[in-house]
Amino acid sequence: MAKDWLKGIKSAYDTIVIGSGLAGLTAANKLAKLGYKVLILEHHYNLGGLATWFKRKGGHILDISLHGFPTGMIKTCRKYWTQEIADSIVRLKNIRFDNPQFSFWTNFDKNDFTRLMKDRFGIVKETIDDFFQTVRAMNFYDDLSMTTRELFEKFFPGRTDVHRLLMEPITYANGSTLDDPAITYGIVFANFMDKGVYTFKGGTNELIKKMKKELLKNGVDIRTHCMVERVVVNDKTVQGVEVQGRMIPAKTVLSNSNILSTIHKLTGDEHFTPEFLDEVKKVRLNDSSCQVYMGLKRGEKIDNVGDLLFTSQEKEFSSASLLEPETTSRTFSFYYPETRPGLNMYSIVASTNARFKDWAHLTRQEYEKKKKLLIDRTLDALEKYVPDVRKKIDHLEASTPVTFKRYTAHPNGVSFGTKFEGLSISKDLPKQIAGLFHAGSVGIIMSGWLGAANYGVIVSNEVDKFLHAVSQPQPELETVSV
Repeated sequence: MAKDWLKGIKSAYDTIVIGSGLAGLTAANKLAKLGYKVLILEHHYNLGGLATWFKRKGGHILDISLHGFPTGMIKTCRKYWTQEIADSIVRLKNIRFDNPQFSFWTNFDKNDFTRLMKDRFGIVKETIDDFFQTVRAMNFYDDLSMTTRELFEKFFPGRTDVHRLLMEPITYANGSTLDDPAITYGIVFANFMDKGVYTFKGGTNELIKKMKKELLKNGVDIRTHCMVERVVVNDKTVQGVEVQGRMIPAKTVLSNSNILSTIHKLTGDEHFTPEFLDEVKKVRLNDSSCQVYMGLKRGEKIDNVGDLLFTSQEKEFSSASLLEPETTSRTFSFYYPETRPGLNMYSIVASTNARFKDWAHLTRQEYEKKKKLLIDRTLDALEKYVPDVRKKIDHLEASTPVTFKRYTAHPNGVSFGTKFEGLSISKDLPKQIAGLFHAGSVGIIMSGWLGAANYGVIVSNEVDKFLHAVSQPQPELETVSV
């Protein structure tokens, strides 16, 4: 008989979280610590969403996505998770750029970027300081009319080399382009410029293991292999969810699924006003990714060639060219033995931005051929930095937007959620249906590990307010004798 993954669940919950990305996990943990009964339903066998990993024969542990986030993650983990998790966050000091316009190493913080822009690019310090002050002052309520391209032209007119330095890493981080609103760039860039780039020592598997331990300690009910079929709504109010043909009642539902899937697939258009759905039509999905995972043979070693390497043969930066299947622009993440203490193995993950449509409609033979070409081109690019790397690799495989769609259920396999207009739709969801909330990668600003976790905190506060309000005794109606 098939295993019953819902065996032993409670008769009802205060909150059901659909999906276990970092936004969903963080919201669930915060609500559980407030004393609410929380259930997480995850259709995959692993928690974490895109913040996850997989194991392969030979002892290889390979991380999904590229793990670089701002120092703010330390405070978020300390405050909303545990000190142990916060203490496992370490800085990546060796960030490397190599392209036809410039080639150097940096520790990727404001001081070093100021030095580089002044000494290597010849920008006067007053202009640099003014630029940093401008992006640091950006917030969610700013005017959306200025694009990132216009922001760069204002401070560094015609300097495509400076534009590339400032933009390329952020495009890899959240899929933003030069034509997106400047705030979608400025807020993320300013966060990184605080104190550089960080990652989790021990790898994603250890992070999620610690998070799961904390969730269970706080009483969260976690169920994997459970695909939610629909959010049950009656009279514009959440009733619970349906999963594996079973209705599970809940006062609130917090979807960590893609916002468009949450509305159209899980809930149903019939529950929303026409005016709201007109706004939903304006929400654009962001882009996806391709990744190549390389595990080196046990005993093999490579020199330290950087923690993150941004490499390209393109003459100038172009958001569009990064998405082309033949792009020469990619990021390499290097995992040295100190990244996972005790494992004593090396692994490398390469990532390129990608479009779903370039992979979705191929025959099986065409798909495998194209994936092999992706791997071969990646290895060709890597051999410039790690000579004879092909001889050192023990395990090699690739993922595409089709892979991400299969494992995350995101439409088009999107890695970065939606463009900026998705944020207001996500925030306004409970105004349409009482008790229905959303947290995840929306609006570019909330993409990435720190943005997702913090958005989980923000939305959990809204869930708490709602639950507190519905738990208050309602005033009795005054009766009048006639």
